[in-house]
Amino acid sequence: MIIYGIEIHSDLTFPLELPDRGVTHQKLVLTSRIPRGLKDAITCGFPLYMTHGRKVFLYSDRVFDGTEPGQPWCYEVEGLLRFYWRGGSQTIYYEFKKNINAYLLSFWFIHLLLPLYLTLEKKYDYLHAGAVEIDGRPVLFIAPSMGGKSTLTEYFIGKGHTLVSDDKVATFIHDDHCMAVSSHPYHRPYRNFEDLGLHATNFTPATKPIDTFYALERASSAANVTISEIKGSKKAETLLPSYLYMFHFLMSERLYYITKILNDIRMFTVTIPWDLKNIDDVYQHICRNHYEIS
Repeated sequence: MIIYGIEIHSDLTFPLELPDRGVTHQKLVLTSRIPRGLKDAITCGFPLYMTHGRKVFLYSDRVFDGTEPGQPWCYEVEGLLRFYWRGGSQTIYYEFKKNINAYLLSFWFIHLLLPLYLTLEKKYDYLHAGAVEIDGRPVLFIAPSMGGKSTLTEYFIGKGHTLVSDDKVATFIHDDHCMAVSSHPYHRPYRNFEDLGLHATNFTPATKPIDTFYALERASSAANVTISEIKGSKKAETLLPSYLYMFHFLMSERLYYITKILNDIRMFTVTIPWDLKNIDDVYQHICRNHYEIS
């Protein structure tokens, strides 16, 4: 199976429709066979966040001032399961803390653990964004939580556009281009806990240069749909809140990466009347703007 451009081999069958063909950037093994000594190497950690109704913790064997080859890591979903790995390794180990079904493990592995692991391993930078293709090119929707990203993503999918990612977009720089990596063919137009959502048939596990950012701005139901270009320092102010996992030891690479995005990719504000009766008008404005700037 291919998730975030990673070819994954697991001793657990995922009860999902996931692509098994496409261009991949590395291989990864997911197994329950935890090597002797790895669990004992974990000595310290901290609460990472609260999500989907559960507390999540991150552990290692040292103060978190970087990540090094061989460094032990543990990601714990309290009362549910743990994932272990060593820095630089392409194997992740899982351990059930109680009986859970394969779908629940799939959710935590795909939606939460993989993006964190790939960030710590400096494979990708992640943006909290929805993304679809317009005319074969990825456009990203950014907004605060509950800001309309998933709703707009779902509408584009319904109009026949290819899904890139509903929630987290993996990105990296290749051949001087800022690339968007497709995540997986599931999207959540609703917000049930521990649920990957609906399967999108129009999905491709491709990696392509990011074309445009659209920052969604909530407006009154009586407002008109408008699109205006963001320039200068306002671009950084708009993009930075959408970055995931702002560990301080990643900041030097992030500064280069953010500068690259701000210099190379155009960004627009889209005002959205919040009763969503005019969502087709929003859709038409974005498509029209895309073709006008192409």
